[in-house]
Order: sequence, then structure tokens, then C-alpha cells
Amino acid sequence: MWFKNIQAYRLAQGWAMSPGALEAALARQPLMPCSGMSLMSRGWLPPAGDAGLVASAGKHLLIALGVEQKLLPASVVKDEARLRATELEARQGYKPGKKQLRDLQERITAELLPRAFAKRRVTRAWIDPVGRWVVVDAASPARAEELLEHLRTTLGELPVTRLETELSPQGAMTQWLTVGDAPGHFALDSECELKGTGEEAATVRYLRHDLSVKEIREHIAGGKLATRVGLLWKDRLSLLLVEPFQIKRVKSLVMEAGGDEGAGVNPADQFEADFALMTGELSALLADLVKALGGEKT
Repeated sequence: MWFKNIQAYRLAQGWAMSPGALEAALARQPLMPCSGMSLMSRGWLPPAGDAGLVASAGKHLLIALGVEQKLLPASVVKDEARLRATELEARQGYKPGKKQLRDLQERITAELLPRAFAKRRVTRAWIDPVGRWVVVDAASPARAEELLEHLRTTLGELPVTRLETELSPQGAMTQWLTVGDAPGHFALDSECELKGTGEEAATVRYLRHDLSVKEIREHIAGGKLATRVGLLWKDRLSLLLVEPFQIKRVKSLVMEAGGDEGAGVNPADQFEADFALMTGELSALLADLVKALGGEKT
């Protein structure tokens, strides 16, 4: 259940909610299947197994937003409307007008939507009231904001702000590549992306490559800036730092090395152990990363 992506937010000082109180609030808005003409439904799901809507370890809370969306491609409706319009033209002796075509598409949509395939996706969030973190496992800020907005609606308020550091990841990553090293507990891994400036900016990507080579410094000297850099943290985690502040492809090297040590363990106990390990590691990672980026903006 490790988070693969990190969209990080700061929780206001003093915010607190017990697992029971949060559970009761989320239970008022569970995920319900799309019904009738509804194209999308949002609501809360158990974040792990069939347990409650809130999983906890110490003061750490884990929740999950479910989104169910019916898939009815516009091309399917248009193709069917085209066939029926041809039939209608043959019956009435002239081409259907704009209003007739619009009514036809609406009728077809109403017929097909109840039978449309429903796709479900889940976004998880970890809340740490003591450390004042809200971390969403989402590949994009838009997905994270979707969860936060629904949580804000559910709770009535949610005092969070996007994490901002004194140094932008872009400026810091460019500097790290220039000197061929990363600060503190970080080390450069083997991936980076450099972009030029301007509307038609060139992009250079390095994969599975030594990032200390002269060629990268020459690109930077020519005006390109780093937009993503692979990093290792304490030889325990690998990650991709992205501009603006996002962390992607988080991987626990320790858990990978452990192989199948969890085989035969009760799933609930395994989840609790994994959640405790993840929150501990990611809390320390975020603290070190904020420090490497000059601290938080005040």
C-alpha cells in the first residue's frame, strides 16, 4: 500500500480529528454507484480491505476517495445518431433539422447510459495532524485537489495549503546537476529531464544514465533548466522530484530487498506494519527534502 506519488500539503496548526469522528463524517458521503443519467459519482471507500472508512496507526490517518464514472464515448452516440438520422430522413422526406438532431442525440444518450460500462478509480490520502501533513497519492495536482475538495465538502472545512519551499525544485535540481551531487541524505540517481525556455523549448531526457557527466552541465550552461531529477534517499527510497513540487515513482528499496518476508502474515497486521513503516519513512523524507530546498516559505 505504499504511496507511489506524493502531492504534499500543509495542515493548519491545531487541526485535529479522531479516527472515529472522521469515520462518522465520511460515512455520510460513501461512494454510491452511478444511477440513471448520472455520469459520475464520488464518495468515500475503505482505504484497505473491508475495514472502516478510516485506517489509523498512532495519530496517522488514511482515507480513500472513490470515483465511479460511466464510459459512453461521444463517437458511439454520434454513430448511432447518424444512422437514425438517415432513417428519419427517409421517413419524412427531408433532412432532420438542428433541433431534431439534438433531440435524437439526447434520446440515444438516455437509452445507452444505463447500460454504459462504469469505471472506478481510487485516490488515497494520508493525514498527519501532529506533523501537519496531508499527503495525497496522486500523479497530478488536479487529482489531489479533487480529493481535497470532496473532503472539504464532507467536513465543512479543511485548512490546508500547498507546500511551498524557499528554493523552487527547478532551481535546486539545476544546481545539483551543475555540481554533480545532491545535498544532505540525497544522492543523484540515473534520470533527469532538462528543458529550455521559450514557446518552442527543446527538451532533453536522460534515462539510466550517469547524471554527473559534462554533457548535462553543457545543456545547463546553454540555458536549459531541470524539470525532474531522480534521487536516492539514504539508500532506502528512490524517487523522482518534479517541478513544481511533486514526488513521483516513490519506491522502498528496503521493502524490495525484503522479498516475501510478509508471506503468511495476517493481512490486517501486514497493512498496519506497512502503514507505520510508510508514514515514518515519508515523514523523514519530506523533512529532509524541505531542508534541501531551503526550508518552507513563511
